[in-house]
Amino acid sequence: MDGAAILLVLAIAGVLSITLFSLKGLFDQLPDLIDSIGRVRDAWHRLRAPKSPPALENEEQPALESDEDPPLAA
Repeated sequence: MDGAAILLVLAIAGVLSITLFSLKGLFDQLPDLIDSIGRVRDAWHRLRAPKSPPALENEEQPALESDEDPPLAA
């Protein structure tokens, strides 16, 4: 009976260890999953949004919001 109690304690500890390891792995993946869901939602909204007509080449481009010059290309 003494050996059976030791095996039972070891079995319970092993099951708890595997459960905690699995939960930690799941919780480590949640931030990436939430980010991915957000990117999917944004892409879906862009896909379903009404498309604006393409800009004509002769049309004037909108002015910059600030008075500064745009950055120069390197």
